[in-house]
Amino acid sequence: PFLFVCSGSMEPAFHRGDLLFLTNFHDDPIRAGEIVVFKVEGRDIPIVHRVIKIHEKENGDIKFLTKGDNNEVDDRGLYKEGQNWLEKKDVVGRARGFLPYVGMVTIIMNDYPKFKVCI
Repeated sequence: PFLFVCSGSMEPAFHRGDLLFLTNFHDDPIRAGEIVVFKVEGRDIPIVHRVIKIHEKENGDIKFLTKGDNNEVDDRGLYKEGQNWLEKKDVVGRARGFLPYVGMVTIIMNDYPKFKVCI
């Protein structure tokens, strides 16, 4: 799978319009520093951010906290109400490669619908 980066929250690692290639290896443990794509309940657009902290519970369950590289604060404000950590079930993929700016045409068309008429 793949997706386009829609914001500047991951700069300088990824820029708006970059095409990310994802993997879905659900059995591999999630590690701090890894870039994951996750979905938040009630939001349509997946978020691409870096895992900054791992929290392992006594029963072996792993939860983790994410943050955009270009953001001042962690992502707790983006998670669903009452959720302070993500779980593996929230992850839809992990970034494994990218092509810079390939998606800019799509982003421009969405940001400026008048361009669609011109083309």
